Amino acid sequence: MNITNGINPAVPPSGTGCAECDAAGGWWFHLRRCAECGHIGCCDSSPAQHAGAHAAKTGHPVIRSFEPGESWFWNYETSELYESGPGLAPPLSHPEDQPTPGPAGRVPEDWADTLR
Repeated sequence: MNITNGINPAVPPSGTGCAECDAAGGWWFHLRRCAECGHIGCCDSSPAQHAGAHAAKTGHPVIRSFEPGESWFWNYETSELYESGPGLAPPLSHPEDQPTPGPAGRVPEDWADTLR
């Protein structure tokens, strides 16, 4: 993976949850981090799919998982998965005590029926 192609290892994540879901009072299944600007968005299986929307809107093609214990990257432009990549500024995941799906208190009881 070319570090100059959509990855800025110095930029920290934008927060501990999906920025748009937090603003709207929504919830997510898994979280993804934009490797270029640090935006945290919800995954493509989440109801709102904010990580993919961010990539399409900004042209930032590379994301990294923001789940504890995961270090893979995905390139939306090429549909390529990378098992690892350059180190990014911490933190590398949401807090381990934050549930998945999350956040606590906003996930509906029938959450599994709404996933894509």
